[in-house]
Amino acid sequence: MPTPLFSVAGLCKRYGDAQVVDDVSFEIAPGECLGVIGPNGAGKTTTVRMCLGLTTPDAGHILYQPTEGAAPLEMPRDALAIKAQVGVVSQFDTLDPDFSCAENLMVYGRYFGLASATIRERVPELLHFAALGHKADAKPGALSGGMKRRLSLARALVNNPRLLLLDEPTTGLDPQARHLMWERLQALLQQGKSILLTTHFMDEAERLCSRLLVLDHGRKIAEGRPRELIREHLEPDVVEVYGAGALALAKADEHAPLRAHAARVEVSGETVFFYTANAQPLLAALDALHAGLRTLHRPANLEDLFLKLTGRQIREDA
Repeated sequence: MPTPLFSVAGLCKRYGDAQVVDDVSFEIAPGECLGVIGPNGAGKTTTVRMCLGLTTPDAGHILYQPTEGAAPLEMPRDALAIKAQVGVVSQFDTLDPDFSCAENLMVYGRYFGLASATIRERVPELLHFAALGHKADAKPGALSGGMKRRLSLARALVNNPRLLLLDEPTTGLDPQARHLMWERLQALLQQGKSILLTTHFMDEAERLCSRLLVLDHGRKIAEGRPRELIREHLEPDVVEVYGAGALALAKADEHAPLRAHAARVEVSGETVFFYTANAQPLLAALDALHAGLRTLHRPANLEDLFLKLTGRQIREDA
């Protein structure tokens, strides 16, 4: 087993009476994408902030392995040395509006002490990688949301980091922009870079992440490969039922025989979710009702896992 590039052990953070992060541990291997998912207030952003040295943990250790066999660096003690080898894309746009795309990269590169000649050599490559070569002289205000996020990613790569920390990098993007961002992130993984990714998009997590860490109320409640977690916690088939009369299927005594075909039945809004190991008897029973109901039969996915582990109730931002 290779030495983990990044490891966190027993991380804790409290604000007043609120335990925001409670004994969280994980590791990231070279070339791996670890996804961190959880509802609002689960502790995702606080965990990332501690990994970046922006928030001091109350307990725990954060170690970065610069090279195989070298002594590990520890956050926050070695914050500057670790930050020099890490790239960051935050939730919010932090581009300088007064500089062009190329100038944003030049200025950011100087923060790492890179020689001007080195940065000038990297800028065209980074703009090409971000599909922004034609926007080198444009200022951020003239870019679309997707272009800004790709420029932020290009900026995070200016120091050629081994590890990227991405905090909800595609929030607010339309589907086309998200897919283009995913292509760029997959290319970085193929280059051997490691990624710590927080996201609210379950399709994004399943597409990009080698492993997932599920947080809720500051604690780690599950960890593993996406498909393995789905198999461990869920029935393989899901039948969604909606339309007039759907909610009665979950409650009325007369529909108890129908519900017996499912291991679990849940309601969200106007939709009833039947979780089952074999959907065919359930689908046949639903067809026999002739009630004009609409059904969707699909395999269980990460969204189902997320909702089972963290609940369906909407939470306000913490």
